[in-house]
Amino acid sequence: MDLGNVLQAISVWAIPLLLAITLHEVAHGRVALYFGDRTASMLGRLSLNPLKHVDPIGTVLVPIALLLTHSPFLFGWAKPVPVDARNLRHPKRDMAWVALAGPLANLVMACGWTILGGIGAAGLLGHGVLAIWLVKMAERGLVANVLLAVFNMLPIPPLDGGRVLVGILPLGLSRPLAHLEPYGLWILIALLYLNSQAHVLDIVLAPLVNELVGLIARVFT
Repeated sequence: MDLGNVLQAISVWAIPLLLAITLHEVAHGRVALYFGDRTASMLGRLSLNPLKHVDPIGTVLVPIALLLTHSPFLFGWAKPVPVDARNLRHPKRDMAWVALAGPLANLVMACGWTILGGIGAAGLLGHGVLAIWLVKMAERGLVANVLLAVFNMLPIPPLDGGRVLVGILPLGLSRPLAHLEPYGLWILIALLYLNSQAHVLDIVLAPLVNELVGLIARVFT
């Protein structure tokens, strides 16, 4: 990939991916505030300013490295929004909603990008270079948000899917799952390595991602 293609890829992926990652975290904090925890609010983490949420490695270096290596799987993360479950009115149940808020925010953004792409494809934004760039960016926004929503719903703490399960399962099942959280990062690293060798995640997640992308495109275009 030459420098021109690299810059083009970064230009159409950067804004959608940055918004997808940071607004995902803001959604966690907003829902936590709704259920009684003001931790993120007091620390200024409910801001829509991406700079307050950017993690240099997860938000910048990792996505760029995946783009440059032609990875079929795009992934990244922001600085986690702090949530103190002790402040929630019903900690176990409310944490499930807090966790679910991130992927739901991604799906809402996916729908928004699809609407923008449809407007651009209809020529309502014009036919110049900027309009073409916006349509390409909207296409990436749809894919990036669906990817992040599906990936984050894997049932592995500290991913959102794992925390949702911890919140809805009976204590006898949720406690052992919650105890996996300190090892969750290593489990994810192992999964990503397996995916690089045998496309394990691609096989599992690609059908879900493709179905969701197709469904959103049909409904909102």
